[in-house]
Amino acid sequence: MFKKILFATSGSPCCDAAARVAFDLAMRYNAKLFVYHVLGVPSRGFSQIVVDVRTGEKVELDDDYILWVEDELKSTYDRQLKMGVECELEAVVGIPHREVLRKARQEDVDLIIMGASTTGCETDSDAYQRHFAGSTLQRVAKASKAPVLVVNRPVASFWGGFTNIVFGADFSTASEHAFKFALKTAKELEANLHVFHAIDVGSAHSFISQKELDDALIEARDRVRRKYLIQAGDFNKISADIWEGIPYIEIVKYAREKQADLIVMAHHSKDVHEEAAVFGRTLEQVLLRATCPVASVNRPDKV
Repeated sequence: MFKKILFATSGSPCCDAAARVAFDLAMRYNAKLFVYHVLGVPSRGFSQIVVDVRTGEKVELDDDYILWVEDELKSTYDRQLKMGVECELEAVVGIPHREVLRKARQEDVDLIIMGASTTGCETDSDAYQRHFAGSTLQRVAKASKAPVLVVNRPVASFWGGFTNIVFGADFSTASEHAFKFALKTAKELEANLHVFHAIDVGSAHSFISQKELDDALIEARDRVRRKYLIQAGDFNKISADIWEGIPYIEIVKYAREKQADLIVMAHHSKDVHEEAAVFGRTLEQVLLRATCPVASVNRPDKV
């Protein structure tokens, strides 16, 4: 399923949960793992002074400093490196999202794993108040050809592989790519696939009658069947559910109920070109709150 995995890390504790999943996933599916750290941004041109992405301090760049950073990464992930995973560790200088995307293209990886924020550790309440994921993650997810797996909370890193996958359906063009990834993953790993759609009643400006809600439920069930379930063919480990409520809350609740190991969603729900798309609010809130890893799929390339 996954032959090459790129784990983009700042080396700070806020990436520990993502690291746990990255190494476990690589070992479980016998994939090669690239542990990749962008250590700083050049202050100007080809200057030897860089701004450390973790501390914000200016440091003088030389070969010894890069080796020191790589040794620090080896020390940080010493226990995981002893697991016997085929692993390549590298630290480079540059603008984080550009270097991560360059490395992903260079190695033709099947999956990128990141934390929701790689520049600083925040409490759950801090993240919820901000209402947005880190800028590096957003930029990587927008341009990545491979699905991006986000592990934001420590509780999301304790799992036993992919056995229950929840796909958040929104009927957009982008969601077609996400569904193909979810279906392919479920088939190859013989996992249960739960297709889920939440009818948004939280943002309505007027009262929704019961008849209107019933009609919306009937229409949504029909669209799920025609757009997604029909693609499953003879794959019989697939089911579908329609709920009403605030979408991101219902998706997180549904994933807990199904004991999901993975949530798969489209990077955005609006039918715009992927280059111009930004994280949909529902996806952003799900990845900040979910108790399992969340995969963002934007393009069909690696699907």
